[in-house]
Amino acid sequence: MDIRKIKKLIELLEESDLTEIEIVEGEESVRLIRGGLMQAMPVVVQPPVMAQPQVAAPAAAAPAETEEDQIPEGELVLSPMVGTFYAASGPEASSFVNMGQSVGVGDTLCIIEAMKMFNQIESDISGTVVAILAENGQPVEYDQPLFVIR
Repeated sequence: MDIRKIKKLIELLEESDLTEIEIVEGEESVRLIRGGLMQAMPVVVQPPVMAQPQVAAPAAAAPAETEEDQIPEGELVLSPMVGTFYAASGPEASSFVNMGQSVGVGDTLCIIEAMKMFNQIESDISGTVVAILAENGQPVEYDQPLFVIR
């Protein structure tokens, strides 16, 4: 990337209210952050916050093991990440899927919010939703069963 372009980006950052700017051109990228180390401090604080729910995972996993006997037969859809489970796109919106509903490959089942990013979880299989194992607005762990599809 041309040094003149980088200097122009620095000037743009200084003249605006932006605190961060990232430009990607092909395989090259430049990321400028105003404030230097002050901006990096919250990032350092973030991982311990994420580690705390993982510490609670063994306590949360114990009741799930006793409920495994109650999970209906079928293919389990597991959480691909740690985050917050949402059954719908918003508080007033209807759920993406309901019990007894047929789903196809690629259909959105839910959203998991992780670090302020909303990730749509899509079905990898076709079938009928026979169980929804997570509650709306509740935290979920990595590989936690979310749905049973038969």
